[in-house]
Amino acid sequence: MTTETSAGARKARVERVTKESSVVVELDVDGSGVVEVDTGVPFFDHMLAQLGKHGLIDLVVRTTGDIEVDAHHTVEDTSLAVGQALREALGDKAGVRRFGYAIVPLDETRVLASVDLSGRPYLVHSEPELVELIGSYDTTLTRHIWESIVAEARVTLHVEVQTGRNAHHVVEAQFKAVARALRDAVAFDARVTGIPSTKGTLGA
Repeated sequence: MTTETSAGARKARVERVTKESSVVVELDVDGSGVVEVDTGVPFFDHMLAQLGKHGLIDLVVRTTGDIEVDAHHTVEDTSLAVGQALREALGDKAGVRRFGYAIVPLDETRVLASVDLSGRPYLVHSEPELVELIGSYDTTLTRHIWESIVAEARVTLHVEVQTGRNAHHVVEAQFKAVARALRDAVAFDARVTGIPSTKGTLGA
């Protein structure tokens, strides 16, 4: 695994290689939502595109994985790399708002997401029971995506599907809501001086 972080810019490049997958993630927190994603799992690509577009994060993801087995390893390793890239890009988080919150509707679905760039990985996630597959995408992976991103990004994330029945809408609205919450949390606040924590640190 290799990581590159750009000095003076909130960008990171992460390479993650295992016997199950090979992942490259390039991430710019201060982007405009330009996304180039290819994981071999089309619906997952679509969801990562939502994360970049609505979070105003420039995101390049290239993954080759053992999708002939199933999508699990590909999705998991990609999510871990995205989380790591986010953590590396944010650095010490000086001057950021730290907290972000969003409620996003998508037709019959409404999702609440809140994030704290705390340096502590913690996930609270709730969604209704969904059909097993959206195309080749296993809907049980959605929670695991958030678990993996949270573990490496070291953030606290709450995602609550308040209402919804269409599986595509339920999953997509989660990514849009998390994107908007992250967009708030990583933004700079002119009134914040230094690290926004009484501890003086939000984790490395």
